[in-house]
Amino acid sequence: MKSELKSITGADVRQVMPALAVMGWVTIVLALDHFCAQLGQLVLGVATWMVLGFLLWRSPRLLRVQVGIVVVFATVIEYVFSPLLDVYTYRLGGVFGVPSFVPPGHGLVYFAAVTLGTSTLFRSFRKPLIIGCIVIGGLYSMWGVFLSPQSDALGAFWYGCLVLFLIFGKQQLVYVGAFLVVTYLELVGTYWGVWRWSTVDPTGVISIGNPPSGAAGGYGWFDLAAITFAPGLVRRWDLWRGGRKNSERVGVEQPVRGDGTTGH
Repeated sequence: MKSELKSITGADVRQVMPALAVMGWVTIVLALDHFCAQLGQLVLGVATWMVLGFLLWRSPRLLRVQVGIVVVFATVIEYVFSPLLDVYTYRLGGVFGVPSFVPPGHGLVYFAAVTLGTSTLFRSFRKPLIIGCIVIGGLYSMWGVFLSPQSDALGAFWYGCLVLFLIFGKQQLVYVGAFLVVTYLELVGTYWGVWRWSTVDPTGVISIGNPPSGAAGGYGWFDLAAITFAPGLVRRWDLWRGGRKNSERVGVEQPVRGDGTTGH
């Protein structure tokens, strides 16, 4: 461990700075939302889209596709679970029950998790980070079930999902990054009252903490969707573009007949 700490360079620290910047922006947005009205929420939403676009502008194409998948997937879940099922509710609601900064916010959360999970710093401490995530997440989950003022069976279930992602996932450190970012996000957001979780799920059977202790495990399904489907979408896009270019080339470079004219 000591040798690993000594080997950390300034470049290693700079790799994780975008993730820290995202967490800083999220903190600012949640702090401002605590005081603003509907128009203010809309401004925060536009600004958050701009921040996300800036970060993705020079990012690898695969990461841009992954973020797009997360934004679409998470937005659908948001509208189903919040205004429709009331699993959690936002302070003001915004357009159709979800603040405008939430969809791009999910993209920022995934961007931060990937930035952390693929950094040299995280790779240098791979095993301790994974073990620490399991242990700390487990203690938090136990607190949610036995000690939290609002009992949290859902958090325990999601913690189980997180453990599976950490053990069997293709990019385990991305889930570690998601654990750090999502747990922080949920604690700050619920503390400031930007949103609040219901006490039970729609069936009335499963208790829910405010926030659920294992929220990162629930968010891990967004990560899984991005990691699983993005490479295939990129390949299909490349094949489609390649076939389209070939068709255009054939259309321009028509075969020449013996009399010097062109034809099909």
